[in-house]
Amino acid sequence: MRGGPVPRSRTVLAAVGTAAALAAPLATPASAAGVGTTALGEYTVTALKFTVETGGRQCVVDADLYRPAGVDAQHTAPAVLTTNGFGGSKSDGSTDATGRAFAQRGYVGLAYSGLGFGKSGCLVSLDDPRIDGKAASALVDFLAGTRAADDGTTIDYVTADKKGDPRVGMIGGSYGGAVQMATAAVDHRVDALVPLITWNDLSYSLDPQNAADRDVPGAFKWQWTNGFYLMGEGQPLLEPSLDPSRINKLSCLHFVDDACRTISTLNSGRYPADKTQALLDYARGVSPVSYLKDVKAPTLLVQGQSDSLFNLNEARASYDTLRGQGTATKMIWQSWGHSGGLTDPASGELNLGQGNLETSYVGKRVLAWFDRYLHHKKGVDTGPAFAYYRDWISDPNGTYATADGVPALSKKLYLSGDGKLVDNRDKVARGSREYRNWLIPTSHSESSLGGLIGLPDPAPHDTRGTYLDWTTEPLTTTTDVVGAPKATLKVISPKTERVQNSGDAADKLVLFAKLYDVAPDGTKTLVHRLVAPVRVPDVTRPFTVTLPGIVHRYEKGHRIRFVVAASDDAYGGNKGIKPVTVTSAPQDTGTVELPVVGQ
Repeated sequence: MRGGPVPRSRTVLAAVGTAAALAAPLATPASAAGVGTTALGEYTVTALKFTVETGGRQCVVDADLYRPAGVDAQHTAPAVLTTNGFGGSKSDGSTDATGRAFAQRGYVGLAYSGLGFGKSGCLVSLDDPRIDGKAASALVDFLAGTRAADDGTTIDYVTADKKGDPRVGMIGGSYGGAVQMATAAVDHRVDALVPLITWNDLSYSLDPQNAADRDVPGAFKWQWTNGFYLMGEGQPLLEPSLDPSRINKLSCLHFVDDACRTISTLNSGRYPADKTQALLDYARGVSPVSYLKDVKAPTLLVQGQSDSLFNLNEARASYDTLRGQGTATKMIWQSWGHSGGLTDPASGELNLGQGNLETSYVGKRVLAWFDRYLHHKKGVDTGPAFAYYRDWISDPNGTYATADGVPALSKKLYLSGDGKLVDNRDKVARGSREYRNWLIPTSHSESSLGGLIGLPDPAPHDTRGTYLDWTTEPLTTTTDVVGAPKATLKVISPKTERVQNSGDAADKLVLFAKLYDVAPDGTKTLVHRLVAPVRVPDVTRPFTVTLPGIVHRYEKGHRIRFVVAASDDAYGGNKGIKPVTVTSAPQDTGTVELPVVGQ
């Protein structure tokens, strides 16, 4: 565990570097009041401010209005509302590019700086529907023509379903993704959502627990969490003259108090029952997992395969909930996410900075989604229920495969006592193997923020004696895995057993499960650098681990390797030295299940 509160003096590089990286893949010149002319269409851009009441405060929201040429009260158009990712603003590359892209295509655009960012007031409140969602709802009032901007500007040219109910969709990524669901939960006038690379449950995102018992905290994702914490605290470096409503004089500088207490608990390395419950309740309370039941707007979820911050399982959880309650929902797993590659989408992938909506698979799906739900073109095909990017296909026009849903688990492998991963219980050898953690991390998956901003990142590695692995024989056919693998494990750890019920969950055993691809020459690849942290609920009982979802082809002749490691330097780890033994016998051994397609 990297202990202690984060020093405020470290904010500069994290705040500036990461914010720039988040904007980069969608980069375009910053917005300014005036006229834009493109091959697609002309539009004007007008800067506006709105004072809204939310979260017990008055917050000034800074926005840009994009009006396509020819749109007026007699020739109305639907609207697209968008906001920034964490640390950005209405003027960053991605947000401004989105406003311009849809204005060029005839939509009225309204791009705004989220609360606590850019020149918008109030504290960072993590897309809380009661605060951030309510603020966005006030902007929907403006699009409806029922409220004015602070300078008196009103509009009457957004298509309406009825008085006070404008035809409006939302699109945005990461922090600008979750706020869409927060807004739709409190304002059912929102007609369509396209959240990209965002979260379902912040308690899982920041402190992931991949065992079935989600009431037991996980392993603190300290690099990602503190990186974003520093970005929030470093706002004065980006905006020297802050609105007084953006200063919290009680705890953190720029976050609401509950967010500060959550960060403090995570950085303490301790999980006493009362603080842990408060942490889980708050993180889930500001997350879609707690309010998706109120989201009725048709939702196109787009999640990144290369994303250790918000992995594919987050989108899958939102997808299952929305579909289960009857909300029109489809899902795409694209190539890029928050982890390496964010600043350089693969050829043919959505890149608003290049204006490739009509030529990228995801872009065409977005346009169809808005055609169907904002223009009410009922004959428009919005595509399959599920689509996923395949990085082993070289033709950009054929990289996506489609399906009626996420593939089910279909291939079971068994952990043999001799370190083999076998396809039949009868092949399991009896055996017992041990590993133990050190007081410092001995495994590396990624340098989270370093990968985001393009810094060199050492190859994943594990230190001998601090992990166990099981490896298949060379595969006789290509094996395509699409979805979240699962492992069932039983470990022996007498030292953990003596302390695991102390009342502080930090005394429970922490381990990290992951899958490698081993080439014939022995070269190892940690698939998308993803790991599954687990705080074992009870070492006297078997437990199931859900690994992060992946889309990966194991080529013929390659081997699948399953690893259980004692630590990972991007996460908090074990308290004290805890030796672990794993035993195997034909009728009593761990398993790994894979969602394999095409077999």
